[in-house]
Amino acid sequence: MNRLCKSLKVFQFAVAAGLAAGLSMAASADPAKPDIARGQAIASQVCAACHGADGNSAGGAYPKLAGQHAEYLVKQLRDFKPQGGKPPLRNNLIMAGFAAVLSDQDMINVTAWFSSQTPKPGFAHDVKTVALGQTIWRGGIADKGVPACAACHGPTGQGIPIQYPRLSGQWSEYVVAQLNAFQQGTRNNSDPMRQIAHRMSDDEIKAVADYAAGLH
Repeated sequence: MNRLCKSLKVFQFAVAAGLAAGLSMAASADPAKPDIARGQAIASQVCAACHGADGNSAGGAYPKLAGQHAEYLVKQLRDFKPQGGKPPLRNNLIMAGFAAVLSDQDMINVTAWFSSQTPKPGFAHDVKTVALGQTIWRGGIADKGVPACAACHGPTGQGIPIQYPRLSGQWSEYVVAQLNAFQQGTRNNSDPMRQIAHRMSDDEIKAVADYAAGLH
């Protein structure tokens, strides 16, 4: 926690001072065009402590961002911010602090950097649940109204830009935590996922998360 707070304070100071590294809050002339060099600077100074400089985090407490769809990542960063006087759709105090000091252009830049990086492969670890995880991923759980994960995230977990994230190789612990967050109401930025998570048991969530970790 101290390391995260220190990183946030350093970034906020850098923005205020207008350092030459390019962490500027001002939008460029073309706000839709990413500046990957600036994105790399933000990633190395702010995000690397948790997500790794190239987006390959060291463990399941933090998601892998390498190779993730940039548009999806931008949406997630915006969802950590309060909107229209309402609480943020994703309740995470640490990420709320980081997102608060990022302009839209900063978000576009840093997510473009992470999207351009190569994700390291993951692995399924529990041989006893692979069959169940595969069944849920490919066919869902019919009697509970749970659709196949592959319908949105793709047969190999590559996802669909803007709408659905890449889950291939993602840490299973992180996927479990997010499904639990949808269940508990601390993540409210996807009604379909909220409904799906509520219909799944803990064992089903763990099985499909572990299966997704091993997708390539």
